[in-house]
Amino acid sequence: MKISLKLAIAVNVLLVGVLLYSVAFSGSSKNVGAGLAPRMTRMNRLTAARAFLNNPEMVPDMGKRKLMNNLVLAAVAPVVASTAGPYLYYFYPPQTGGGGGAIAALDALGTPVTTSSWFEKHKANSRDLVQGLKGDPTYLIVNEENTLNSYGLNAVCTHLGCVVPWNAGENKFKCPCHGSQYAPDGHVIRGPAPRPLALAHVSDESGKILLGSWTETDFRTGEKPWWS
Repeated sequence: MKISLKLAIAVNVLLVGVLLYSVAFSGSSKNVGAGLAPRMTRMNRLTAARAFLNNPEMVPDMGKRKLMNNLVLAAVAPVVASTAGPYLYYFYPPQTGGGGGAIAALDALGTPVTTSSWFEKHKANSRDLVQGLKGDPTYLIVNEENTLNSYGLNAVCTHLGCVVPWNAGENKFKCPCHGSQYAPDGHVIRGPAPRPLALAHVSDESGKILLGSWTETDFRTGEKPWWS
């Protein structure tokens, strides 16, 4: 708010300066000598008219006109930029599936998840949810070797956005909304879901579990990830 107020004051001061400048020099002309009255005589008017007719492209006081135009442009440009910037940013499409650097995985209470606390409650082949990139529910996977898998799975169904639960008895993800099913690595084994679950990098940094954007090739499809 303070920046906007200072900008408005600066613009107003600049506009007042432009106005004072135009008033101060409004009576000057190259066609009026230093010892002549400011009003043009009939002879001077005829001389100026003839000069303009002989050279139709001539514009009186072009230098002053250009200066005034530049001053007005300098005064208006910051206002237009400060207004148009946020407006255009509003229409910039957000990146799906998360973006930027790695973030801490959070539990249901918003507390960062540590590696030690996770393995106290989760054993081999388990898949449980944490709060991941952009706040999306994300599965952390514990491998058969009882280690943290290098990738996690976004739990949002690619059909209509339901959260897909893990069915340990059937060893697959089953969406309760429309019946879509996913393999343990998140690829589709039954529609109507059109795409696999989004991937996220998982790492252990100083005892904290971090999640990062997956931007490389999707190893399940061999294609560019649909979420990035």
